[in-house]
Amino acid sequence: MPMTDEHIVRSFDDEIKTLNSQIGRMGGYAEAILADSIQALVRRDADLAMRAVDADRRVDGIDAEIESEVVRLLALRQPMANDLRTIVSALKIAQSLERIADHSKNAAKRALIINQTRPLEQTRSIVRLSEVAREMLRDVLNAYADLDAKAAVAIRDRDEDLDLLYDGYFRECLTYMMEDSRTITATTHLLFIAKNLERIGDQCTNIAENVYYIRNGERLGPARPRGDALDPDRQPAS
Repeated sequence: MPMTDEHIVRSFDDEIKTLNSQIGRMGGYAEAILADSIQALVRRDADLAMRAVDADRRVDGIDAEIESEVVRLLALRQPMANDLRTIVSALKIAQSLERIADHSKNAAKRALIINQTRPLEQTRSIVRLSEVAREMLRDVLNAYADLDAKAAVAIRDRDEDLDLLYDGYFRECLTYMMEDSRTITATTHLLFIAKNLERIGDQCTNIAENVYYIRNGERLGPARPRGDALDPDRQPAS
């Protein structure tokens, strides 16, 4: 390979690594905002809630940087095959992370309102939902870093667990509001937080599907995989 071509390939590889690094940094911020928003609710900490709200701007900034870099790479490098999948999927993953940060920010804003009322038992109950959402986010970021298709499939399937927890929490809160009408306003805000957490699970699922696409070169079907119908470790077509 001529020296000039070798330099171009190496430069392109470095640009892909930088893009992946930006995704990782964005994911780290999103994860921190999610954690802070729930802790702000549990601890009744207004300062922590405001920190989560303010941190969302950093995620928005990285998202804009990634979008600009993806457009530049597509225009100048004209990538093909796996490189094209990696770059296009990075843009989609960044969009999902931006939405995760937004959902977490919205939870922090509602925590500020809830914390002005008397403590509710359902505040503690929502922690389990947040733990599952955080685990999904952490694991899908690791799956992206490792391009682990098998982990991506497992994460997508775990979204059903979060949906079931949300359904149970919804029924619990409805019962609580019927028993004590004075709690309706605060409990309604808790339900909105729970819905934000459920949406975070959906976005983690989207990221997992993009990880699978990068690794295998095809999309996961709408149905959950059964047996050997899908092999996460299959090598992608060039």
